Amino acid sequence: MELAVNIVLLSLLVTTAAALVLVRGLLASIMLTSIYGLLSASFFVIMDAVDVAFTEAAVGAGVSPLLLLLSVAVIGRHEARNAGARPLFAVLLVGITGALLIVGTLDMPAFGRADAPAHLHVAPRYLLLSGEETGIPNVVTSVLASYRAYDTLGEVIVIFTAGVAVILILASGTHRGSARPHSAPVDTKDPHTILQVVSKTMIPFMLLFAFYVQFHGDYGPGGGFQAGVIFASGIILYGLLYGLPAICRVIRPPVVELCSALGVLVYGVTGILSMLQGRPFLDYSVLADDPIRAQQIGIMVIELGVGITVASVLIVIYYAFANQFETNGN
Repeated sequence: MELAVNIVLLSLLVTTAAALVLVRGLLASIMLTSIYGLLSASFFVIMDAVDVAFTEAAVGAGVSPLLLLLSVAVIGRHEARNAGARPLFAVLLVGITGALLIVGTLDMPAFGRADAPAHLHVAPRYLLLSGEETGIPNVVTSVLASYRAYDTLGEVIVIFTAGVAVILILASGTHRGSARPHSAPVDTKDPHTILQVVSKTMIPFMLLFAFYVQFHGDYGPGGGFQAGVIFASGIILYGLLYGLPAICRVIRPPVVELCSALGVLVYGVTGILSMLQGRPFLDYSVLADDPIRAQQIGIMVIELGVGITVASVLIVIYYAFANQFETNGN
């Protein structure tokens, strides 16, 4: 039965990918991308990678389609055709990059090999001892937020940097005298009454579920990243349905920009507190007398920082795109 399910999911993934290549309408591409994300999440569930499936569902089928829809509102619904274009350089560059990636995979252990380095001592230690050392039942959370907290800090900084880069890129095309998003007049055209009524019942539960995922990631799938994506999805959906001025009255852009850096600061300060007590960076043992309780406090704090930064950066990106849309006079 499991083999049949895997065959069906992989067939649907290949079919969806082929349709993405052939379709020309951007709205159809966004829908297919969202479907591909849901299929990938389903496949990860079958492979017992529930946390990865949760992330894929939240990003691939959640916030990404919303941001892509806003992008389509800026650039148009159809892909431009240029009969005279000859992207030989682009094809050559992609071909060389793909060849290098394939060559790089030759040095990796064979797929499913039991004596791969990751399976020799690291994975067994995490699986057997993480619950005793951290007091966190979810092994994925303990690994990401404790054992490899350095890597997770780097990922949070990358997300923050990506948000700053998007703001700078889009701001470069905005006129100096354009109004800020929160000062724009309320747009009353095409109110989408049915969608607004439905969203009033959905969005509060989306935000509540985001908080549940944030503070329940120690015991089940979830954590700061997934919670931040879900929270941002609810806010962005509200903005798409009610307009940029309405959402800016709820969460003002300067506050979101401050929170995007605040999450990184919370994460970094947690590590600095350890150093001030003479311990290594991000050593949670200084946060409480009980080592297990200290691990739980440290993981909860940095997961909160991750959630704040991820949610804020995604909302900032939405504000940047929406402001560009308003500035272009559409």
